[in-house]
Amino acid sequence: MTTMTRTQESTALPRLLLAFELGQRTWKLGFTVGLGQRPRVREIPAGAVDRLAEEIRRATERWQLPAGAPVVSCYEAGRDGFWLHRYLVARGVTNYVIDSSSIEVNRRARRAKTDRLDLGGLLSLLARYVHGDHRVWHVVRVPTVREEDARHLHRTWEMIQQERNRVINRLKGLLATQGVALPVTGDFLTRVAAARLWDGAALPPGLMARLARVWAHLELLTAQLRELATARAALQPDPTTVPGRYVEQLQTLRGVGAIGAWLLTTEIFGWREIQNGRQLGALVGVVPAPYQSGDTSHDQGITRAGNRHVRRLMIQLAWSWLRYQPDSALSRWYRDRFGRGPRLRRIGIVALARKLLIALWRYVATGALPEGANLKPRTA
Repeated sequence: MTTMTRTQESTALPRLLLAFELGQRTWKLGFTVGLGQRPRVREIPAGAVDRLAEEIRRATERWQLPAGAPVVSCYEAGRDGFWLHRYLVARGVTNYVIDSSSIEVNRRARRAKTDRLDLGGLLSLLARYVHGDHRVWHVVRVPTVREEDARHLHRTWEMIQQERNRVINRLKGLLATQGVALPVTGDFLTRVAAARLWDGAALPPGLMARLARVWAHLELLTAQLRELATARAALQPDPTTVPGRYVEQLQTLRGVGAIGAWLLTTEIFGWREIQNGRQLGALVGVVPAPYQSGDTSHDQGITRAGNRHVRRLMIQLAWSWLRYQPDSALSRWYRDRFGRGPRLRRIGIVALARKLLIALWRYVATGALPEGANLKPRTA
């Protein structure tokens, strides 16, 4: 008698496979029941979930599947976020959100690309995935609504801060076209009115008007940053929850403040299921990307394929760690290996950021204090 394993039994059940090609105006749906089958392709208006349910019903009838046959779907992570995933899961569909950069593609320089070809490729990979080949792509870990919402405050701060820097540079650039250099301070418009060109003339009226509008934009951004700073200062971690404990624990280390603790927790530590340090480094995009083929071997630098918010923060935290934790094992390792010149220091700070990220994760996950690290003095 032949014994069938649970995995073989589950893959033998008839199921409907569905792949999405999500556009701004229309969605393309590809249906099949397994490898080697020509897909059924349909198009519906974007967001028309009622039409989606109808097309799933029609595809089930087209493939003569039994009533209640399971549906497995996938789509690439992108502008539509995770609401479609939550909708599908709530209606009993097994859905996978796929990291688009991990999908196998044809390596030809001028490969043909259409929505139909993309759907066919996704369906083939989905069929392989449900049959146990989990190397075909990387599935995105979908956060809950609460976990996703917790990231908006810190990401908004980062976005507005970057926009403010761009506006300041725009003001300086506009003045530089006339050979004028002024500090962007609170009395900027007064200084602009008093500024003179190389021949003693005042700034042209068109430029003055543009500078006034850009300055008004800068003041709006500054006011928004003050509001966000107040909101961030009012955040209080809940020690009864895992994210709250992580935020409090990270802030006990010298060199790690409230901003870094909240961002690390909301972006990664508070909800990601991290298995090891290598996975964590890849998640943030600070792992090396070697290139080896035959006799050719060189380093392509870090992947930069992960969470850019955490990657940017970790570079800042690495410099802060060197300042506030100079006697720690990580700081000594950095100075011994990369302390011989400015170029080496810039390269080595990325390696330190990766090691520090792993050490902080182990600290919140297991309580293992980074070697040689000092804690902040307890306040009475």
